[in-house]
Amino acid sequence: MFGLIFNRRKLLADRYALGRWGQRRCEIYLRKKGLKTLTRNYASRTGEIDLIMVDSDRSVVFVEVKTRTKEEFTPTEDVVNKPKMDKMAKTARYFISSYKIDNRPYRFDVVTVTLGQRGPAQIRHYKNAFIR
Repeated sequence: MFGLIFNRRKLLADRYALGRWGQRRCEIYLRKKGLKTLTRNYASRTGEIDLIMVDSDRSVVFVEVKTRTKEEFTPTEDVVNKPKMDKMAKTARYFISSYKIDNRPYRFDVVTVTLGQRGPAQIRHYKNAFIR
């Protein structure tokens, strides 16, 4: 029990560690839903995508993960704004072109992970969150 309290405090104090932790929780969550991981933290000259996965219908899923400690002022999903969506779409097109998978369906999902001061983390999955 003490270790869990210490880890939560450490995560709440370190934004980088919190982001990595949230991305791992998100990946585990999506894998339990049947998705398979293609790559993590895909980066190109056009941008970065947190997770790229494949769904059971063979769709390529580009996932933006947002991890927060609370949602007092702005809901976590509102952080994925139009410029972020445009950049993510451009990076996804580059990925699709690079791996010659333009015959596969694809979608953009957003997953929010909120770790509050106590209790379990809250995970929300917005499937097909935006279209580009």
